[in-house]
Amino acid sequence: MQELTHTDEQGKAKMVDVTEKPLQVRIAVATGFIRLNSHTIKLIRDNNVRKGDVTTVAEIAGIQAAKGTSGLIPLCHPLALTSVDVKTDIEDDGIRISSTVKCTGKTGVEMEALTAVNIALLSVYDMCKAVDKTMVMEDIRLVSKEKIDIE
Repeated sequence: MQELTHTDEQGKAKMVDVTEKPLQVRIAVATGFIRLNSHTIKLIRDNNVRKGDVTTVAEIAGIQAAKGTSGLIPLCHPLALTSVDVKTDIEDDGIRISSTVKCTGKTGVEMEALTAVNIALLSVYDMCKAVDKTMVMEDIRLVSKEKIDIE
């Protein structure tokens, strides 16, 4: 069984020391879904939600969130992200959101990808809460993470 990396010998929380790790290209992909009723889907598709363009706002919110992850999650390292891509896909019963985050660094970007998806989903929720009391955010998960050695 693997050991937890964010605790010291006494079990106290600590930030992982990545000083000696090599620089690598880091890529993470995350996804999530918000279930919406058919009336809300129609409003979003027709861009008739009173607060504005739901999908664009959600995508921008996700990008902002990825960039601010280390300020939200105490043991995350601040990273110089090189790319954050957040996509919304309107489906018949909701909106699927995916994020791809990249950096060149010593630690991964999975928390940034997951934060982007969560905040994008919350933005949809916020923009639609006046018209849909049945919304459910679900299936939020890391799809993949990758590290590529720099030559």
